[in-house]
Amino acid sequence: MANFITCIRIVCSIALLFCPVFSPAFYALYIAAGVTDMIDGAVARKTGTVSEFGAKLDTTADFVLVVVCLIKLLPVLHVPAWLIIWIVVIAVIKAINLISGYVMQKEIVVLHTAMNKVTGLLLFVLPLTLTFLDLKYSGAAVSAVATLAAIQEGHLIRTNNKEFI
Repeated sequence: MANFITCIRIVCSIALLFCPVFSPAFYALYIAAGVTDMIDGAVARKTGTVSEFGAKLDTTADFVLVVVCLIKLLPVLHVPAWLIIWIVVIAVIKAINLISGYVMQKEIVVLHTAMNKVTGLLLFVLPLTLTFLDLKYSGAAVSAVATLAAIQEGHLIRTNNKEFI
Protein backbone atom coordinates (compact mmCIF):
# COMPACT_ATOMS: atom_id res chain seq x y z
CA MET A 1 0.00 0.00 0.00
CA ALA A 2 2.78 2.47 0.91
CA ASN A 3 4.58 1.87 -2.39
CA PHE A 4 1.29 2.41 -4.24
CA ILE A 5 0.91 5.77 -2.47
CA THR A 6 4.47 6.66 -3.48
CA CYS A 7 3.66 5.74 -7.09
CA ILE A 8 0.69 8.13 -6.96
CA ARG A 9 3.24 10.89 -6.20
CA ILE A 10 5.17 9.98 -9.34
CA VAL A 11 1.98 10.04 -11.44
CA CYS A 12 0.88 13.38 -9.96
CA SER A 13 4.36 14.80 -10.57
CA ILE A 14 4.39 13.78 -14.22
CA ALA A 15 0.83 15.12 -14.67
CA LEU A 16 2.08 18.51 -13.42
CA LEU A 17 4.06 18.79 -16.65
CA PHE A 18 0.76 19.19 -18.50
CA CYS A 19 -0.78 21.86 -16.25
CA PRO A 20 -0.30 25.62 -16.46
CA VAL A 21 1.77 26.88 -13.52
CA PHE A 22 -0.31 28.31 -10.66
CA SER A 23 -3.56 26.96 -12.14
CA PRO A 24 -6.07 25.14 -9.91
CA ALA A 25 -5.08 21.84 -11.54
CA PHE A 26 -1.40 22.57 -10.85
CA TYR A 27 -2.10 23.29 -7.18
CA ALA A 28 -4.36 20.22 -6.80
CA LEU A 29 -1.79 17.84 -8.26
CA TYR A 30 1.04 19.51 -6.36
CA ILE A 31 -0.79 19.24 -3.03
CA ALA A 32 -1.79 15.63 -3.79
CA ALA A 33 1.86 14.81 -4.46
CA GLY A 34 2.84 16.48 -1.20
CA VAL A 35 0.22 14.63 0.81
CA THR A 36 1.39 11.29 -0.58
CA ASP A 37 4.93 12.22 0.46
CA MET A 38 3.72 12.87 4.00
CA ILE A 39 1.74 9.66 4.40
CA ASP A 40 3.60 6.91 2.50
CA GLY A 41 6.27 6.43 5.18
CA ALA A 42 3.70 6.49 7.97
CA VAL A 43 1.61 3.87 6.16
CA ALA A 44 4.68 1.69 5.64
CA ARG A 45 5.59 1.89 9.33
CA LYS A 46 2.01 1.31 10.50
CA THR A 47 1.52 -1.73 8.24
CA GLY A 48 5.00 -3.15 8.90
CA THR A 49 5.91 -2.93 5.21
CA VAL A 50 8.98 -0.71 5.49
CA SER A 51 11.54 -1.85 2.94
CA GLU A 52 14.71 -0.75 1.28
CA PHE A 53 12.87 -0.77 -2.05
CA GLY A 54 10.18 1.50 -0.60
CA ALA A 55 12.79 3.93 0.71
CA LYS A 56 14.48 4.07 -2.69
CA LEU A 57 11.12 4.45 -4.44
CA ASP A 58 10.29 7.32 -2.07
CA THR A 59 13.61 9.03 -2.87
CA THR A 60 12.96 8.53 -6.61
CA ALA A 61 9.46 9.98 -6.29
CA ASP A 62 10.86 12.99 -4.41
CA PHE A 63 13.44 13.48 -7.14
CA VAL A 64 10.81 13.31 -9.90
CA LEU A 65 8.64 15.89 -8.11
CA VAL A 66 11.57 18.25 -7.60
CA VAL A 67 12.72 17.99 -11.23
CA VAL A 68 9.18 18.54 -12.56
CA CYS A 69 8.73 21.56 -10.27
CA LEU A 70 12.02 23.01 -11.46
CA ILE A 71 10.98 22.48 -15.09
CA LYS A 72 7.64 24.19 -14.48
CA LEU A 73 8.64 26.97 -12.06
CA LEU A 74 12.08 28.16 -13.15
CA PRO A 75 10.87 29.63 -16.46
CA VAL A 76 8.26 31.79 -14.68
CA LEU A 77 10.34 32.91 -11.70
CA HIS A 78 12.89 35.66 -11.40
CA VAL A 79 15.50 34.06 -9.16
CA PRO A 80 18.09 36.58 -7.93
CA ALA A 81 21.71 35.70 -8.75
CA TRP A 82 22.66 35.56 -5.06
CA LEU A 83 19.94 32.97 -4.44
CA ILE A 84 21.11 30.86 -7.37
CA ILE A 85 24.65 30.92 -5.98
CA TRP A 86 23.35 29.93 -2.53
CA ILE A 87 21.36 27.03 -4.01
CA VAL A 88 24.44 25.84 -5.90
CA VAL A 89 26.48 25.94 -2.67
CA ILE A 90 23.82 23.81 -0.94
CA ALA A 91 23.87 21.38 -3.87
CA VAL A 92 27.67 21.11 -3.62
CA ILE A 93 27.44 20.39 0.12
CA LYS A 94 24.79 17.73 -0.53
CA ALA A 95 26.94 16.18 -3.30
CA ILE A 96 29.93 16.06 -0.93
CA ASN A 97 27.66 14.39 1.64
CA LEU A 98 26.59 11.76 -0.90
CA ILE A 99 30.19 11.07 -1.87
CA SER A 100 31.30 10.92 1.78
CA GLY A 101 28.48 8.56 2.65
CA TYR A 102 29.31 6.30 -0.26
CA VAL A 103 33.03 6.26 0.56
CA MET A 104 32.38 5.53 4.25
CA GLN A 105 29.43 3.12 3.96
CA LYS A 106 29.94 1.67 0.45
CA GLU A 107 26.35 2.61 -0.34
CA ILE A 108 24.32 5.73 -0.98
CA VAL A 109 23.49 7.29 2.38
CA VAL A 110 20.36 9.44 2.61
CA LEU A 111 19.61 10.73 6.10
CA HIS A 112 16.06 11.57 7.11
CA THR A 113 16.99 13.98 9.90
CA ALA A 114 14.52 16.38 11.46
CA MET A 115 16.33 19.29 9.74
CA ASN A 116 16.07 17.56 6.35
CA LYS A 117 12.35 17.01 6.98
CA VAL A 118 11.86 20.68 7.90
CA THR A 119 13.74 21.65 4.74
CA GLY A 120 11.49 19.37 2.71
CA LEU A 121 8.37 20.88 4.26
CA LEU A 122 9.58 24.42 3.55
CA LEU A 123 10.47 23.48 -0.03
CA PHE A 124 7.00 22.00 -0.43
CA VAL A 125 5.28 25.13 0.90
CA LEU A 126 7.46 27.52 -1.15
CA PRO A 127 5.58 27.19 -4.49
CA LEU A 128 2.29 27.71 -2.64
CA THR A 129 3.52 31.13 -1.45
CA LEU A 130 4.91 32.47 -4.72
CA THR A 131 1.79 34.40 -5.68
CA PHE A 132 1.86 36.53 -2.50
CA LEU A 133 5.39 36.36 -1.03
CA ASP A 134 8.51 37.61 -2.82
CA LEU A 135 10.88 34.77 -3.68
CA LYS A 136 13.88 36.65 -2.29
CA TYR A 137 12.40 36.36 1.22
CA SER A 138 10.95 32.87 1.07
CA GLY A 139 13.99 31.60 -0.86
CA ALA A 140 16.39 33.03 1.72
CA ALA A 141 14.48 31.40 4.58
CA VAL A 142 14.36 28.00 2.88
CA SER A 143 18.02 28.26 1.84
CA ALA A 144 19.11 29.10 5.39
CA VAL A 145 17.37 26.02 6.78
CA ALA A 146 18.62 23.86 3.89
CA THR A 147 22.19 25.01 4.50
CA LEU A 148 22.00 24.08 8.18
CA ALA A 149 20.42 20.72 7.30
CA ALA A 150 23.12 19.94 4.73
CA ILE A 151 25.91 20.84 7.15
CA GLN A 152 24.30 18.73 9.90
CA GLU A 153 23.88 15.82 7.49
CA GLY A 154 27.54 16.00 6.49
CA HIS A 155 28.61 16.07 10.13
CA LEU A 156 26.47 13.03 10.96
CA ILE A 157 27.80 11.10 7.98
CA ARG A 158 31.44 11.93 8.64
CA THR A 159 31.20 11.18 12.38
CA ASN A 160 29.41 7.90 11.54
CA ASN A 161 26.60 8.74 13.94
CA LYS A 162 24.68 5.44 14.18
CA GLU A 163 21.55 7.20 15.40
CA PHE A 164 20.94 8.55 11.89
CA ILE A 165 22.85 6.20 9.59
